[in-house]
Amino acid sequence: MLLVEKTKEDLHDILSLDGEVDASNSVILDEAIQELVQNGSRSILIDGRKLEYISSAGLGVFMSYLEEFQEKEISLKISGLSPKVVEVFRILGLDKLIPIFPDKTEALAS
Repeated sequence: MLLVEKTKEDLHDILSLDGEVDASNSVILDEAIQELVQNGSRSILIDGRKLEYISSAGLGVFMSYLEEFQEKEISLKISGLSPKVVEVFRILGLDKLIPIFPDKTEALAS
């Protein structure tokens, strides 16, 4: 199960993920990101403090936006991931493409 909560802090749109992102629910994450893009967001922070698991389908959602975000100059950052979730990003090299921060405060300050 995945819950996505949308909040705004200063100029940053924050998506807080709670649960697991897998093939059965990755569309929820995709729709949340797409909505922010359509509403003109320039800075998106994924708060992963409550993210327990992410599958390749979930990672694929992030990968599918990389080029579009670069073209539209949209900043994407991720914060608060557990060590096992960070390791999944590292294995695929996504930590080189998406900045990952230990906590939200540090991510918003960067």
